Amino acid sequence: MADAKLMVIYPHPKDVDVFEKVYRLEHVPLAVAKLQRQDQDRRNKGTWLPQGIPPFYRIAEVHFPSMQALEACAASEGGKEVLAHAVKISSGGPPIFLVAEEETVTFTQTAVG
Repeated sequence: MADAKLMVIYPHPKDVDVFEKVYRLEHVPLAVAKLQRQDQDRRNKGTWLPQGIPPFYRIAEVHFPSMQALEACAASEGGKEVLAHAVKISSGGPPIFLVAEEETVTFTQTAVG
């Protein structure tokens, strides 16, 4: 069974400092408290593209052991509260919610002879 993850892709906020403060002090603690059965949480900022400024500001990844666990979490009262809060704090427009099955490929180094 593949792992699953929910990605929340935030557009550039109207005020980066305000967004970061609300994200760190309100949203992350809320997500940690309310999201059930998550394995880990990763937070990324888009900083650079060869073509210029990326069309997004931050991507949050919440990992789950299965798609069923992700779906159950999103359908729970806590999950709905966290998703609604993500929309509320996204001052640059609505965030994109993307659900994905994740496969991990481990690269091994082999000697070429």
